[in-house]
Amino acid sequence: MSDAHNEEHQSAIRTPKQLIVAIAAGFLVPIICIVLLVQYVTAGKKVGAGSEGQTAEAIAARISPVADAGFTFKDVNAPKQLLSGEEVFKSTCAACHAAGVAGAPKVGDAGAWGPRLAEGYDKVVGYALHGLRAMPAKGGNADLDDIEVARAVVYMANQSGGKFKEPEVPAPAAAPAAAADASASAAASASAAASAASEPAAK
Repeated sequence: MSDAHNEEHQSAIRTPKQLIVAIAAGFLVPIICIVLLVQYVTAGKKVGAGSEGQTAEAIAARISPVADAGFTFKDVNAPKQLLSGEEVFKSTCAACHAAGVAGAPKVGDAGAWGPRLAEGYDKVVGYALHGLRAMPAKGGNADLDDIEVARAVVYMANQSGGKFKEPEVPAPAAAPAAAADASASAAASASAAASAASEPAAK
Protein backbone atom coordinates (compact mmCIF):
# COMPACT_ATOMS: atom_id res chain seq x y z
CA MET A 1 0.00 0.00 0.00
CA SER A 2 2.84 2.36 0.75
CA ASP A 3 4.48 1.56 -2.61
CA ALA A 4 1.31 2.51 -4.48
CA HIS A 5 1.08 5.72 -2.48
CA ASN A 6 4.69 6.60 -3.32
CA GLU A 7 4.12 5.94 -7.04
CA GLU A 8 1.31 8.52 -7.11
CA HIS A 9 3.63 11.25 -5.83
CA GLN A 10 6.58 10.50 -8.05
CA SER A 11 7.33 12.94 -10.91
CA ALA A 12 7.73 12.09 -14.56
CA ILE A 13 11.41 13.05 -14.37
CA ARG A 14 13.27 10.18 -12.78
CA THR A 15 16.78 10.49 -14.20
CA PRO A 16 19.21 13.41 -14.55
CA LYS A 17 19.06 13.02 -18.32
CA GLN A 18 15.30 13.56 -18.27
CA LEU A 19 15.79 16.65 -16.09
CA ILE A 20 18.26 18.18 -18.56
CA VAL A 21 15.92 17.51 -21.48
CA ALA A 22 12.96 19.12 -19.62
CA ILE A 23 14.98 22.25 -18.74
CA ALA A 24 16.28 22.59 -22.31
CA ALA A 25 12.77 22.20 -23.71
CA GLY A 26 11.47 24.80 -21.24
CA PHE A 27 13.93 27.33 -22.69
CA LEU A 28 13.98 26.31 -26.34
CA VAL A 29 10.24 25.95 -27.05
CA PRO A 30 9.32 29.59 -26.14
CA ILE A 31 12.40 30.90 -27.98
CA ILE A 32 11.48 28.95 -31.14
CA CYS A 33 7.90 30.26 -30.93
CA ILE A 34 9.11 33.86 -30.61
CA VAL A 35 11.50 33.48 -33.55
CA LEU A 36 8.75 32.01 -35.74
CA LEU A 37 6.36 34.85 -34.84
CA VAL A 38 8.99 37.47 -35.65
CA GLN A 39 9.65 35.86 -39.02
CA TYR A 40 5.90 35.70 -39.77
CA VAL A 41 5.40 39.39 -38.97
CA THR A 42 8.46 40.66 -40.83
CA ALA A 43 8.52 38.24 -43.78
CA GLY A 44 6.09 39.94 -46.17
CA LYS A 45 6.16 43.54 -47.31
CA LYS A 46 3.48 45.24 -45.25
CA VAL A 47 1.98 48.50 -46.45
CA GLY A 48 0.88 50.77 -43.64
CA ALA A 49 -2.71 52.03 -43.55
CA GLY A 50 -3.04 55.38 -45.30
CA SER A 51 0.36 55.16 -47.00
CA GLU A 52 -1.33 55.59 -50.41
CA GLY A 53 -3.55 58.44 -49.21
CA GLN A 54 -1.45 61.12 -50.92
CA THR A 55 -1.36 59.60 -54.38
CA ALA A 56 -2.96 61.58 -57.20
CA GLU A 57 -5.73 59.00 -57.62
CA ALA A 58 -6.63 59.01 -53.92
CA ILE A 59 -6.73 62.81 -53.78
CA ALA A 60 -8.88 62.99 -56.93
CA ALA A 61 -11.31 60.46 -55.45
CA ARG A 62 -11.61 62.47 -52.23
CA ILE A 63 -12.26 65.83 -53.87
CA SER A 64 -14.47 64.62 -56.72
CA PRO A 65 -18.00 66.08 -56.66
CA VAL A 66 -20.69 64.06 -54.95
CA ALA A 67 -22.82 64.32 -58.10
CA ASP A 68 -20.36 62.05 -59.90
CA ALA A 69 -21.09 59.17 -57.50
CA GLY A 70 -24.15 57.93 -59.37
CA PHE A 71 -26.70 60.49 -58.24
CA THR A 72 -29.22 61.83 -60.71
CA PHE A 73 -30.49 65.33 -60.06
CA LYS A 74 -33.81 66.42 -61.47
CA ASP A 75 -34.99 69.92 -62.22
CA VAL A 76 -38.16 70.36 -60.19
CA ASN A 77 -39.28 73.16 -62.50
CA ALA A 78 -38.93 71.04 -65.62
CA PRO A 79 -42.08 69.48 -67.03
CA LYS A 80 -42.72 65.96 -65.75
CA GLN A 81 -41.71 63.17 -68.09
CA LEU A 82 -44.58 60.72 -68.02
CA LEU A 83 -43.70 57.04 -67.80
CA SER A 84 -45.01 54.49 -70.25
CA GLY A 85 -47.48 51.83 -69.17
CA GLU A 86 -44.78 49.16 -69.20
CA GLU A 87 -42.44 51.30 -67.06
CA VAL A 88 -45.18 51.93 -64.47
CA PHE A 89 -46.06 48.23 -64.49
CA LYS A 90 -42.44 47.22 -63.85
CA SER A 91 -41.86 49.82 -61.13
CA THR A 92 -45.17 49.67 -59.26
CA CYS A 93 -47.72 47.12 -60.48
CA ALA A 94 -45.52 44.06 -61.03
CA ALA A 95 -45.18 43.42 -57.29
CA CYS A 96 -48.76 42.08 -57.23
CA HIS A 97 -49.93 41.70 -60.83
CA ALA A 98 -46.92 39.74 -62.10
CA ALA A 99 -47.61 36.82 -59.76
CA GLY A 100 -51.26 37.38 -58.84
CA VAL A 101 -50.57 38.28 -55.20
CA ALA A 102 -53.52 38.96 -52.83
CA GLY A 103 -56.15 38.24 -55.47
CA ALA A 104 -54.72 40.66 -58.04
CA PRO A 105 -55.40 39.50 -61.62
CA LYS A 106 -52.17 38.18 -63.09
CA VAL A 107 -51.03 39.88 -66.28
CA GLY A 108 -51.58 37.56 -69.21
CA ASP A 109 -54.39 35.62 -67.51
CA ALA A 110 -57.33 36.33 -69.80
CA GLY A 111 -59.70 34.42 -67.54
CA ALA A 112 -58.94 36.61 -64.52
CA TRP A 113 -59.06 39.84 -66.53
CA GLY A 114 -62.19 38.96 -68.55
CA PRO A 115 -64.81 40.09 -65.98
CA ARG A 116 -62.85 43.26 -65.27
CA LEU A 117 -62.46 44.13 -68.94
CA ALA A 118 -66.20 43.64 -69.39
CA GLU A 119 -66.78 46.50 -66.90
CA GLY A 120 -65.12 48.91 -69.31
CA TYR A 121 -62.09 51.17 -69.47
CA ASP A 122 -63.37 53.92 -67.14
CA LYS A 123 -64.34 51.48 -64.39
CA VAL A 124 -61.05 49.58 -64.45
CA VAL A 125 -58.99 52.79 -64.48
CA GLY A 126 -61.14 54.11 -61.61
CA TYR A 127 -60.26 51.02 -59.56
CA ALA A 128 -56.58 51.63 -60.22
CA LEU A 129 -56.79 55.35 -59.36
CA HIS A 130 -58.85 55.03 -56.17
CA GLY A 131 -57.97 51.52 -55.00
CA LEU A 132 -59.94 48.31 -54.71
CA ARG A 133 -59.86 45.79 -51.84
CA ALA A 134 -56.17 45.04 -51.09
CA MET A 135 -54.89 47.38 -53.83
CA PRO A 136 -54.21 50.93 -52.60
CA ALA A 137 -54.89 53.98 -54.74
CA LYS A 138 -52.40 54.25 -57.63
CA GLY A 139 -50.88 50.96 -56.53
CA GLY A 140 -49.42 52.71 -53.49
CA ASN A 141 -47.31 55.13 -55.54
CA ALA A 142 -48.85 58.55 -54.98
CA ASP A 143 -46.22 60.19 -57.22
CA LEU A 144 -47.80 58.69 -60.32
CA ASP A 145 -49.85 60.93 -62.56
CA ASP A 146 -53.38 59.78 -63.45
CA ILE A 147 -52.28 59.36 -67.08
CA GLU A 148 -49.42 57.10 -65.98
CA VAL A 149 -51.82 54.94 -63.97
CA ALA A 150 -54.20 54.75 -66.94
CA ARG A 151 -51.30 53.75 -69.21
CA ALA A 152 -50.35 50.95 -66.81
CA VAL A 153 -53.96 49.69 -66.75
CA VAL A 154 -54.10 49.71 -70.55
CA TYR A 155 -50.76 47.88 -70.73
CA MET A 156 -51.87 45.15 -68.30
CA ALA A 157 -55.34 44.82 -69.84
CA ASN A 158 -54.02 44.58 -73.39
CA GLN A 159 -51.46 41.97 -72.31
CA SER A 160 -54.41 39.98 -70.95
CA GLY A 161 -56.72 40.00 -73.95
CA GLY A 162 -58.10 43.56 -73.78
CA LYS A 163 -58.27 46.09 -76.59
CA PHE A 164 -58.10 49.36 -74.66
CA LYS A 165 -56.76 52.46 -76.38
CA GLU A 166 -53.72 54.24 -74.93
CA PRO A 167 -54.91 57.39 -73.11
CA GLU A 168 -53.90 60.70 -74.69
CA VAL A 169 -52.02 63.30 -72.69
CA PRO A 170 -54.08 66.50 -72.35
CA ALA A 171 -52.48 69.69 -73.66
CA PRO A 172 -50.80 71.72 -70.92
CA ALA A 173 -53.14 74.48 -69.71
CA ALA A 174 -50.29 76.42 -68.13
CA ALA A 175 -48.99 77.84 -71.44
CA PRO A 176 -52.11 79.92 -72.35
CA ALA A 177 -52.42 81.15 -68.77
CA ALA A 178 -48.76 82.21 -68.73
CA ALA A 179 -49.21 84.03 -72.06
CA ALA A 180 -52.28 85.84 -70.70
CA ASP A 181 -50.37 86.88 -67.57
CA ALA A 182 -47.47 88.15 -69.69
CA SER A 183 -49.77 90.21 -71.95
CA ALA A 184 -51.61 91.65 -68.93
CA SER A 185 -48.36 92.68 -67.26
CA ALA A 186 -47.11 94.22 -70.52
CA ALA A 187 -50.33 96.23 -70.88
CA ALA A 188 -50.09 97.43 -67.28
CA SER A 189 -46.50 98.59 -67.72
CA ALA A 190 -47.40 100.35 -70.98
CA SER A 191 -50.27 102.23 -69.34
CA ALA A 192 -48.01 103.20 -66.43
CA ALA A 193 -45.42 104.55 -68.83
CA ALA A 194 -48.06 106.54 -70.72
CA SER A 195 -49.43 108.12 -67.56
CA ALA A 196 -45.90 109.00 -66.42
CA ALA A 197 -45.24 110.69 -69.78
CA SER A 198 -48.47 112.71 -69.65
CA GLU A 199 -47.85 114.13 -66.17
CA PRO A 200 -44.97 116.49 -67.14
CA ALA A 201 -46.92 117.66 -70.14
CA ALA A 202 -49.83 118.65 -67.91
CA LYS A 203 -47.62 120.87 -65.76
